[in-house]
Amino acid sequence: MTRAAAWVFAGLGLAARAASAQTPVSRPAAEPVGLPAGPIAPETIVRTADGRVTVRAVRVATPMRIDGRLDEPVYSDARPFSGFIQMEPRAGQPATETTEVWVLYDASNLYVSFKAWESAPERRIANELRRDSNNIRQGDSVGFSFDSFHDRRNAFQFETNALGARSDGQSTNERLFNPDWNPVWRVAAGTFDGGWTIEAVIPFKSLRYAPGASQLWGFQARRTNKWKNEIAYLTQVPNALGLGRADFSASLYATLVGLEVPNLSRTLELKPFAIADLSTDRTARPPTRNDPGVDAGLDVKYAVTQNLTADLTVNTDFAQVEADEQQVNLTRFSLFFPEKRDFFLENQGIFAFGNNATGTTSGPAAQTSDVPIPFYSRRIGLATTATGQATVPILAGARVTGRVGRYAVGVVDMQTRDDDTSGAPATNFSVLRLRRDVLRRSTVGLMATSRSSLPGAAGSSQFFGVDGAFAFFNNLSFNTYWAKTPAEGRTSRDQSLRLQMDYAGDRYGLQLERLDVDPGFSPDVGFLRRTDFKKSYAQARFSPRPRASRVIRKFFLVGQYTSVDDGVGRLVTRLADGAFDIELQSSDRFTVGVTDDYELLTRPFSVASVRIPAGGSRFTNGRIGYTLGQQRWVSGTVLVERGGFYGGERTAVTLSRSRVNLSTRVAVEPSLQVNHLDGPWGRVTTTLVGSRATVTMTPLMFASALVQYNSTTHLLGVNARLRWEYRLGSELFVVYNEERDPDTPMGLAGLRHRALLVKINRLFRR
Repeated sequence: MTRAAAWVFAGLGLAARAASAQTPVSRPAAEPVGLPAGPIAPETIVRTADGRVTVRAVRVATPMRIDGRLDEPVYSDARPFSGFIQMEPRAGQPATETTEVWVLYDASNLYVSFKAWESAPERRIANELRRDSNNIRQGDSVGFSFDSFHDRRNAFQFETNALGARSDGQSTNERLFNPDWNPVWRVAAGTFDGGWTIEAVIPFKSLRYAPGASQLWGFQARRTNKWKNEIAYLTQVPNALGLGRADFSASLYATLVGLEVPNLSRTLELKPFAIADLSTDRTARPPTRNDPGVDAGLDVKYAVTQNLTADLTVNTDFAQVEADEQQVNLTRFSLFFPEKRDFFLENQGIFAFGNNATGTTSGPAAQTSDVPIPFYSRRIGLATTATGQATVPILAGARVTGRVGRYAVGVVDMQTRDDDTSGAPATNFSVLRLRRDVLRRSTVGLMATSRSSLPGAAGSSQFFGVDGAFAFFNNLSFNTYWAKTPAEGRTSRDQSLRLQMDYAGDRYGLQLERLDVDPGFSPDVGFLRRTDFKKSYAQARFSPRPRASRVIRKFFLVGQYTSVDDGVGRLVTRLADGAFDIELQSSDRFTVGVTDDYELLTRPFSVASVRIPAGGSRFTNGRIGYTLGQQRWVSGTVLVERGGFYGGERTAVTLSRSRVNLSTRVAVEPSLQVNHLDGPWGRVTTTLVGSRATVTMTPLMFASALVQYNSTTHLLGVNARLRWEYRLGSELFVVYNEERDPDTPMGLAGLRHRALLVKINRLFRR
C-alpha cells in the first residue's frame, strides 16, 4: 500500500467519523433561523422587507423540449421570477430591462429558462460560440448558480449568452473558482419580438446534493446587458463584490424551495479513448521521420457516495491539450505556467492552500506571486530538460474528491514510468487535502504531499501544513498557514509561514501580508518562485464613483509597498508602486503608473543574450496603457513602459488580451511583447509575438490555431486543434503541432518537431 493509499483511508475515516457524530438536519448550522414562507401557488417568488428572497421550483410531468422557444404550456401556466436588481452601474436600483426566469424539474432533469426583454434588440452584443470562453460574459449573457447543499459557501455556476454558447464552473467558500468543471448539460438560445431566450437542461446526475427527496437549495440568476454595461441579479448584491465574487457569494443567493430530487445512485462513468499519431523529431538521436504510433487508455469516474467521487486514469494521455502561451522572463525567478489537463483541473479548488487563489488560476497574479503552491500538478507527467519540457508517461492515477459532512476531501495518487528522453525515473506523487467548514464562511484545514522515486523511495520528499481562511462580513478576510518540507539529507531550516489580511470594499481597499520562507523550504510537488526570504507587503486603494457621470464609472488610486529580506537580513527587494486608473461606463479603462524598485542580485543572471552582473540597483519605471472593452469588435490592452533596468534602460510595448471579432463564429486574438534593453552589460531586443485564431462551427465544435514566435528561444510554434463533442461528454480531437527554428540558415525549413494526432473518446454513463 502506497503512502497516499494509507492517507485515503485515514483521511476518509476521520471525516466520516466526524460527519457521523453530527445529528442529520435539514439544513446546516450556518443556515439562519426563520426562513420566509415559500411562495404559494401560483406565486413563484417572495421578497421580504429585509431583502431576503425565496423562489419556488415547478415540477413538469414530461421532459421539456430544449429548443430555446419557450412555447410549452408551462411557460404560460407557471409565473416566472423577475424584479432583478442592479449591481452595476447603480447598485440597489431596479434593472432597466426586464428579465424573467423559470426553474423547472422532472424526475431526471433540472431546467432553467430565461426570457430577456430588450428595449433595443438591434444593439444586442453576442460574439462568442466557443464553450468555456472568457468572452461569453463580455457580451449579452445570463448566468445562474445552485448552492445544492445550501451551505451558503459553495456553488455550481452556469453561464450562456444570446447565441447559446456555454460555460460552467465550481466556486468554493465564496472565493476560489474552478472554471474547468465540465458537467454534462445542454442549452439552446432563441429570439422573440422583444428580446432573446435561453433554455437549459441539467441532469440531476451532473450535480451533487445532500440526501433526501425534499431539498432546500440556494439559487442565483444574473443578467448582463452589455450595451448598457448593466449587471443585475435576482437578489441585491453589493457592487463592492464585482462580477466574479458576486456570482460566487452563495450567502446572498435566494432560497429555492419546492424541489423534489431523485436519490442519486452510485453513478459510474467509463471513458475509453484511442489515439493514432504520426510524428517527426529531428532533435532526437537518431532523428525520426513520420514515425507512426497508436495508444489507448481509460478514464473512470465513480460516485463513492452521493457527495464523494473517485476518478481513475490508466495509461493517461493529454495530447489534445492546447500548448502553453510562451513568456519572456526578465527576472531571476522561475516562470509559472497554468495547468491545462482535464484530469487535474476538475475540483482543483479543493487543493488550494491558505486560500491562495493563484494556486488555481493563471494570469499575471499567478506568474508573479511569491506565495508557495504546495500542489502544482504540472510536476506530474512533465519534466524539464536541456531543450525544454518533455512529457513523462503516466502509468496510472487515482483521485478522490468531494465532501463528507462538513469536510472537503481531496486525495491524489499518481504513478509515472521511467522516461529515457528526459531521464526522469519512475516516481510516485501523493497528495492529501482535508478542509473543515467553521463559523459562517471560514475554514481550517491540513495538507500533505509526497514525492518519491522508485524503487526504495530514494530521494523522497514531503510537505505538510495547516491553514485557515476566515471571512467576516462581505469584504474582510484573514488567511494564514504554517508549512514544513522535511526531506532526506536536508539540514537547513524548512518552514514557511504566512499571515494575510484583505479588506475589499467598493470605495476602499487594504491588503497586509507577512510571508516567511526558510532556505530549506522546498515543496517538491509544488511551485515556489523564490526561496529564503522574509516579505512584508501593503496595498491601499481608494476607488470613488463620481456621482451622475455618464462617462466615468470609477476612479482607482492604488499604492503598494513591498520589502523583502533574505535569510541573513539583507534587503534584496524594495518596491513602491503607485497607479491611477479610470474605468469608463463603456468598460474601457485608462491606466498610468510609476514604480520605484531596488533589487540586490547576489549572483548574475541572464536575459536573452545579455548577462546582468551581481550587485544592487535602483531604478524607476513609468507606464501608460489603455484597454478597449471586450464587448467591442476590436478589444485589448496596449501598455507602454519606459524606465531603468539594472543600471541600464528598458523600453517595452505590450499588446495583450486582444481580440478581433470577424464574425460571431470567427475571431483572431493577436498578442505582442517587445522589450528593448540597453545598458553597460549590452543591448538586446526580445520579441514575443503570437496569435490565436478560432473558428466555431457550433457550440459543440470549434477549431483553433495558436501560432507563437519567441526571439529569446528562437522558436516558432504552431498548435492547431479541432474539438468536436459529437455527443454529450464524448469528443473527437484532431491536433497538429509543429516547432521550427526560423533563425537557422534553413529559415522556415528549420523543422525541429512535427506531429499529427487523432484522439477519440466515448462516454458511457450508468
